[in-house]
Amino acid sequence: MFIEIISPETTIFSGEVRRAKFPGKDGSFEVLNNHAPIVAVLKKGKIRLIDQQNQTTFYEVNGGVVEMQKNKIIVLAE
Repeated sequence: MFIEIISPETTIFSGEVRRAKFPGKDGSFEVLNNHAPIVAVLKKGKIRLIDQQNQTTFYEVNGGVVEMQKNKIIVLAE
């Protein structure tokens, strides 16, 4: 699935991942390929991405919003 993490200043990450874990306002959650559509508010924490080669990368956010639809994730991060 494709993910874009965007801040007001720049695009932080853009690319394909196998799974993504987010610090949701009501608790952390993970999305995989073919996940149901979702919109959620993020709190301060780390986004964990696992790419096609099983490499894990973390991105620190101060909050934001995430939307997942049709295997495309857009994160508007603070």
